[in-house]
Amino acid sequence: MKCSRCQHENSPQAKFCEECATPLARICQNCGTQLSATAKFCPECARPAAAGAVAQGKFGSPEAYTPKHLAEKILTSKSALEGERKQVTVLFADLKGSMELLADRDPEEARKLLDPVLERMMEAVHRYEGTVNQVMGDGIMALFGAPLACEDHAVRACYAALRMQETVKRFADNVRRAEGLPLQIRVGLNSGEVVVRSIGSDLHMDYTAVGQTTHVAARMEQMALPGSILLSAQTLALAEGYVEVRSQGPLPVKGLAAPLEVYELTRATTVRSRFQAAAARGLTRFVGRESELEQLRQALERPSPSPSICIAPWTCASGSSRRRPN
Repeated sequence: MKCSRCQHENSPQAKFCEECATPLARICQNCGTQLSATAKFCPECARPAAAGAVAQGKFGSPEAYTPKHLAEKILTSKSALEGERKQVTVLFADLKGSMELLADRDPEEARKLLDPVLERMMEAVHRYEGTVNQVMGDGIMALFGAPLACEDHAVRACYAALRMQETVKRFADNVRRAEGLPLQIRVGLNSGEVVVRSIGSDLHMDYTAVGQTTHVAARMEQMALPGSILLSAQTLALAEGYVEVRSQGPLPVKGLAAPLEVYELTRATTVRSRFQAAAARGLTRFVGRESELEQLRQALERPSPSPSICIAPWTCASGSSRRRPN
C-alpha cells in the first residue's frame, strides 16, 4: 500500500507508513473492512467511509481527547517547538485480533468494547504527560518528549505502557466474564530523534522521524505477544534502573538488515531518581572534590548559637547530586 504523504510502498497489512508513520487505512464501522486512506465508501458494504469518523467523534483529533491542562501547555509552547529536533520515546499499542473478535457484532456493540480499551490506553499516556498523536482503529501511537519536552521520556513511556496493560486487563476480566471474549493489548517502545515540523490548532503534530525511530517502535508492537510490552535497547538504556526487563535476545526485525536486541518490560522498580538508578547500577569512585567536602564537614561541626544554613554555589554538572550522599 502506497503512502499518500511520502509515496513509500508499504506492506498490504501495514496500518502506518514505515517511513513517516502516516495512517494508511481506516476501519469500516459497519462491517470491519479495512479501508484505504483515500476511500470514500466501503468496498464491502458501500457505507460512506466518513461514517466511521462520526462514530469515532471523541477520537477524531488530538483536540478531542487531550486533557485541557496538557493542551494548554502544547499550544503555549508550540511556536518554540516547531522546527526543533527532539529526543523522544514512541509508543504503539493495539488490541490484538480486534477484527476477528468484533467481526460478527453490531457496530455499536463493537464500539462499546473497543472504546473503553482506547480510553484506557490514552489515560495511561496522558497520566505521564505523553501525547496521543494518532488513533487508528484499534490502537494508538503516542510520543513522550515531544511536543512536551521531558528528559525522562523513556521512563514515562515505560510507566504508561505498564499502566495501560494493568487497566486494560482489569477491564478485560469483566468482559471475559460477561461476554466470553479475550481482550488483550500489545505495546511496543523505541527511543530516538524526531523533528517537529508543525503543531496544528487541533493539537495534531506533524513531524519527521530521524532514522528508524518510529519504524522500530511499530515493529516492537507487532512482535509483542498479546498482554506483553517489548522495548528496544535504545529505550532500555534510558530507563535502566527504573524498570525490570527480560531479554528476548537479538531478533530479526522486518525492514532492518541486522537483528536488534529486544527486551520484554515486566515491572517498575522502586527507583524514582536518577541518582538511585545510577546507584543501582553501581557508582564510580568519587574523586576530585576533597576540598569542597572538607568545607562542608567543617561547617557541620562548627558550633552555632542558632540554626544556620550552608550554601554551596556549585555549577551545573559539577557533581552536586553526587556530593549530597557523600
